[in-house]
Amino acid sequence: MEKVIVSACLIGENCKYNGGNNKREKIIEYLKDKEVILVCPEVMGGMSTPRLKSEIKDGKVISEKGDDVTDYFVRGATIALKKSLESGAKIAILKEKSPSCGTKFIYNGEFNGTLIKGSGVFSSLISQKGIKILTEEDF
Repeated sequence: MEKVIVSACLIGENCKYNGGNNKREKIIEYLKDKEVILVCPEVMGGMSTPRLKSEIKDGKVISEKGDDVTDYFVRGATIALKKSLESGAKIAILKEKSPSCGTKFIYNGEFNGTLIKGSGVFSSLISQKGIKILTEEDF
């Protein structure tokens, strides 16, 4: 059975920063015959749900109140990477624009809704290991 790493919010887990999720029925349908390895690097790193919005700026992850929360993101990304590698999965479906899972675009760190090219902390780590990354936008 094919194994797929998935951002937990995409299958309806309420782990998004605001306490909600990013559930996508097309992804759930795609995963029906696959073994799913759920990850939420932010929660895995010790952050609460809900939590303050965070964005990447100058190589650091900063909360909307200006606190440096990089350590939480790095810790969670490291734990999620270990879980991903141990699973043997060759594909991941991650939440685009997230400071953890964004693959092509992330927010610019100004909390003004502006997207820039870039990737999140977890996405950057996992892509270095040769795991193919898709996002909800690929569905």
